[in-house]
Amino acid sequence: MSKTLKRVLCAVLTLCMLVSVFALASCKKDDGTETPTGGDQGNTPAAKKEYTYKTYSTALGTNWNPHTWENSADDSILSYLSVGFVDMSIKNSETGEYQWVYEMATSVKDVTEANQGDLTKYNVTLPEGATADTTKAGYVYEIKLNPNAKWEDGTPINADSYIYSMQQLLNPKMRNYRANLYIAGESALAGAAAYYNSEAPIYATVVPAYGSGETPDYSFDTSAKKVYIHLTAENMTVASYSFQFMLDYYLDETLYKKLNEKANAYGYIEVTEENKADIITAIDQYLKAFGMSIYTDEAKTTIDEGLYKEFLFYFTETYGEKVDYSTVGCYKVDDYTIRYVNQTAIDENYFLVSCTSTWLVHEGLYEANKDTSGELVTTKYGTSKETTMSYGVYKIESLQDAKQLVFVQNENWYGFTKKEDGTLYSETPFLVDGEKRQQYMTTKVVIDVMTNEAAKLAFLKGELDDWSAEGDDLVTYATSDRLYKVDETYTMSFFLNTDLDALKGMDTNEGNVNSVVMSNINFRKAMSLAINRAEFVTATSGYKPAYSLMNSLYFYDVYNDPTSSYRNSDEAMQAICNLYGVKWGENEIYKTLKEAYDSINGYNLTEAKALMKTACEELVQAGIYTKGQDIKIKIGWSAGPVSSADQRAVQILQNNINAALADSGFGTLTFEAIGNIEKRYEDVPNGKYAIGYGAWGGAAFYPFRNFQVYMDPDQYSIHEAACWDPTVHTFTLTVKGEEVTKTAQEWSNVLIGTGEYANEDFDVKLSITAQLEEAFLKLYYRIPLAGSTICSMLSYKVNYYTEDYNIMYGFGGSRLMTYTYDDAAWNAYVASVDGNLNYE
Repeated sequence: MSKTLKRVLCAVLTLCMLVSVFALASCKKDDGTETPTGGDQGNTPAAKKEYTYKTYSTALGTNWNPHTWENSADDSILSYLSVGFVDMSIKNSETGEYQWVYEMATSVKDVTEANQGDLTKYNVTLPEGATADTTKAGYVYEIKLNPNAKWEDGTPINADSYIYSMQQLLNPKMRNYRANLYIAGESALAGAAAYYNSEAPIYATVVPAYGSGETPDYSFDTSAKKVYIHLTAENMTVASYSFQFMLDYYLDETLYKKLNEKANAYGYIEVTEENKADIITAIDQYLKAFGMSIYTDEAKTTIDEGLYKEFLFYFTETYGEKVDYSTVGCYKVDDYTIRYVNQTAIDENYFLVSCTSTWLVHEGLYEANKDTSGELVTTKYGTSKETTMSYGVYKIESLQDAKQLVFVQNENWYGFTKKEDGTLYSETPFLVDGEKRQQYMTTKVVIDVMTNEAAKLAFLKGELDDWSAEGDDLVTYATSDRLYKVDETYTMSFFLNTDLDALKGMDTNEGNVNSVVMSNINFRKAMSLAINRAEFVTATSGYKPAYSLMNSLYFYDVYNDPTSSYRNSDEAMQAICNLYGVKWGENEIYKTLKEAYDSINGYNLTEAKALMKTACEELVQAGIYTKGQDIKIKIGWSAGPVSSADQRAVQILQNNINAALADSGFGTLTFEAIGNIEKRYEDVPNGKYAIGYGAWGGAAFYPFRNFQVYMDPDQYSIHEAACWDPTVHTFTLTVKGEEVTKTAQEWSNVLIGTGEYANEDFDVKLSITAQLEEAFLKLYYRIPLAGSTICSMLSYKVNYYTEDYNIMYGFGGSRLMTYTYDDAAWNAYVASVDGNLNYE
């Protein structure tokens, strides 16, 4: 996840889709000869073919109840057993065009105008000045249900199934965790929060909510009244992400479970003398994701009391009013139609995103597994094979706790037809690249629990179909055609402290030597131009060279125009051409903007050497540096230990920059990477390190908000805070043909919410964003190095449908996975090479 807001964080609507997609293609044996495709090898024509996908996990989920699941391991299991109302798939893989496709629904339509009475009946939140009779879109959505949908036991799924499931999800006597998706956020269901809190004790945040630029009220006396934390609440003053959400990232699971054991029936944990130290630790782990710490000293003896209070709640001594489900805006129209009334207006595309999953549970099993003996009602639904009922493509065949989970095809899934030989077959009901394609070819999925090292050995013996390569193995398999890289939005960069006084302090107290050279902009620009990023990424975990702050995953109008890449817009390309001084035109080397942009690699040793000479002269003349002296700079590199691959990366950077320093008047530069740093995002601006190594990412579908992270200290911890004050520093940009001057902070907010240019056309928004990117990068307070990737190896047994990753559908989804070998043919092939597969 991205590093997020310093105080009040905005919840980001995200797509959760399967992206492992394989295509029919030939592959080569170790001797280089091709094998035929389609899985016919070694089988007689009459044999029934099986296609088993074998994968692994370091741990299996334990709760895939759609009302209570918690972590990604749980969600992974649920994804095999359930289907959303809609999904996304490829329409044209060559152009990267996606399409919405219907699954558990046959249509989803905005019917607000025809049902304006629902706005009043369910008490929706209207914009200021709007009335129910003038509101025509964005609130009431009608979902026509798939009449062929069934549970794995053959029982039909209809409107009653969904209404029962929603009522149980929001049941105030159950307090189901996943109700949070429907009582708050962009797709909050009208009336859901009131029903969920019916007769429940009301807890309030110790620190009242406050807006940007407002002073928090920290006056609450925590010694005079009991205070609590809540590990799954998302409405703490400090953040919109729960502790539980952070569990997959930074929070220690053992500590989480220890604290949660003390939670009351409503999930609140009283802060006591016995557990306060653990709570402080958990808060500090949480804050690490945002480059922050609750501690105000290195010895961890003092905490920021105000920040601590922002995580706390107190009981208001009041209870919610008794509310009936009839006040909730999810209701039945007929046997195969339901309506969903949103609490606030939501764009149709964003509503469709929320429809990529559902809240559906099987009534019989749900009720049979309820326990009513406690203060709250619970259910064991979705915690074992016996308590699970699938309506997805697969169902559970067997489960060995903490060892293995096996899925097989669900013969009652509406998309399957049965052939004469008993084979279940499915074809896309929509066109992919102009044709209908076989979908869900996989007949069985086997997930074994094992370490990544064990998985590597199994993969190389043909016993697994994927493996997450990392570290030195990425170097080994760097040229393998079975290594796939999925781009992430994160851009790994150097972020700097250029303050001269701070640099002098580091030279005196922190082990640096002549790091004062970093105060010179020509030195910093030369550093950037001296770095051969293509060489640098060879020492990383499969990263890609980066020359800008945002990569090709950022889209400005993705739902209406799937080709609307910010990076490929004329404005964004021109900004980077300006940054690196690359010209184009009839009389230039590059005739078009695209040709000029595509030529950029961020590396210009000739210019870097010239800039280094200039920088040396300026620094000597200013009395800051003595000609010929060596330079040593410590880099705040990582939260964990510095690996051998990290050391190689640092050595490459050091060699690159020393090449630019040669004959410039400077001595030799030495970099020292420092690991195991708890607060490097704070340590750099605080004068501990002159250089930090880290990343920003996220908000891929609205790039116009991204410069807040560099320019708005009211919202974010600014990594470059020692370099400048963005509340004072001004930029003059050209907007609609006129020059406009604002502070950097002001510019970072003009395209967001009620900002001055937030409602302008995309050409204006793109122009402002690109100019901001260029202007900020030209300060050389941050130097982009690489875009992070997720890397995986795929066996010769399978292939991707498309080789071109797309953020909307990955490589095509598990839907389009096909096989080069069936199980029997694969086993025969593996045996023929004695289980020694060569992927290099």
